[in-house]
This record gives sequence, C-alpha cells and structure tokens, in this order.
Amino acid sequence: MPITKNGFPVMLSFDLDCETLWTSRDPKNAERPIIMSQGAYGWKVGCDRVLELLARYGLSCTFFIPGLVIEQRPALMERILNAGHEIAHHSYSHRWIVTLSPEEEREEMEKGIAAIERATGRKPRGYRSPAAEFSAITLPLIRDYGFSYSSNFFDEDSPYLLEIEGRQSDVVEFPFAWVLDDAPFFNYSITLPGRTMQPPSSVLEGWIDEFDMLYAEQRYFMLAMHPEIIGRPSRIAMLERLIRHIQGHPNVWFTRCDQAADVLRPMLKAGVTR
Repeated sequence: MPITKNGFPVMLSFDLDCETLWTSRDPKNAERPIIMSQGAYGWKVGCDRVLELLARYGLSCTFFIPGLVIEQRPALMERILNAGHEIAHHSYSHRWIVTLSPEEEREEMEKGIAAIERATGRKPRGYRSPAAEFSAITLPLIRDYGFSYSSNFFDEDSPYLLEIEGRQSDVVEFPFAWVLDDAPFFNYSITLPGRTMQPPSSVLEGWIDEFDMLYAEQRYFMLAMHPEIIGRPSRIAMLERLIRHIQGHPNVWFTRCDQAADVLRPMLKAGVTR
C-alpha cells in the first residue's frame, strides 16, 4: 500500500541560494565578480529553466530561499508564486548557524520570516538550515516560531515527527541525504578544493537507484537541488529524465512540502506510517 492516500510522496525541492552561497562562506567573495557570477546564474538563468521544466510536467514544488534573495529578486519571487510553488525559510543571509551567536541566529530566523511574509502575505510553513547545520537552539526556534515542517536531518528514509527538548512535537521532519543533493556532485569551483564535477549520467543512475529502492520500500523521496547548479542545460535534461522515470511508476504523488506535511502529520501521530 502507498504511504499516503494520495500515493507515494515525491518532493523535488530547490534551495535558491544565488550569491549567498558564496558570501556566507566568506564575505570577501562579494568583491570577486567571477565567483559571484556563479551564484547569479541561479536568478538570471537557472531558476527560470527549472520553472519551465516544472510547468511542462504540471509539478508544484517547494523553494527554500534566503530572505536576502527574496528581497533582492521580487520579480522572480512573483514568478515562483504564480506558478503555484511554495516559498519556505532558508535563513536570511545563508550564514552558517555554527558561526552565529544565539542572538544572531534568532535575528536570521526573524528577518527570513519577515521577508517571506512580505513576499507571500503569510508566514513560512517550513524550514531548511543553510549548509545543513543546527545549533543547540535551532530546534526550539523551529517550534517557537510555529513551523509545521523541517527538512534537515539525515537519520531516516521516511518522514517522522521531530522530538524537541524531550517531547514529540507536531513538526514533520522530511529527512534527506547528501546523495540526494546536487551540490556534492556539481558545485565545482577553484576556491573549493577537492570538488570535482560528475557526469550527469552517473548522478542520474544513483538518483534512480535511490528512488527505486525507496519506492519499493514504500517510504518517500526527497531531492534537494539548487537552481544555480541543477539549472545548467545538461543537468536540467538529467532532471527531466528522472521525472519521467518516476512518472513511469504507478501511484506517485509529486507534492509541495507544506501539502505533504498536512497529509502526513495525522498519519504519523496515529502511527500509520513508518
């Protein structure tokens, strides 16, 4: 039986970091125009290429976006929203949480929420941390600011309810893994030693194998991507082939994270799913 009444959940998520991917690593990168151009590709080319692909297949997805990018690119935010996608919280400046004081982390949270409220008219439902890092106060902040879901942990292949300060919460966790993220395979730069670019064909093979096993086990599928990375021509073609492969399976449900959380939460609380 499928994990939900709507079918096997498939979530194609996109972290639209743009230049913050580089300035969060080193503020001095803002003075290096070639490095900055790698991030700018996300808002100039990559995101619209992603939106066109999703529209062609009638898919609605979740975009995790730093508040700074939301403020800088209002026209792009409008295109994302008009296409029926969700905008979720991805910090304000993409600064790594482990480098912040508690006061700075709270400020990042509040400024990101405010940016999303101005752009969408409502508070964000979900949170994904920059660079997959948490501090000792991140989970309580997720609870206190009223998020309904999180997509951060690597400890499961199925959604579950987060435990926060020793108590089960109503926050649905959508775990993922580096193998289901485009950055480890494609985020090449001369300033990032040890990074190599993988051929899209080999990445596609791995993603298909991941999907097939998760589908066979009736868990769920969460893919994390970055428009400045996945939006390159060869990689968007790879993503289209993956979508076609998934659509070739019966009873799959391509969904936004907020919609999936609303369906899964009562099932998780009742212990119906894994």
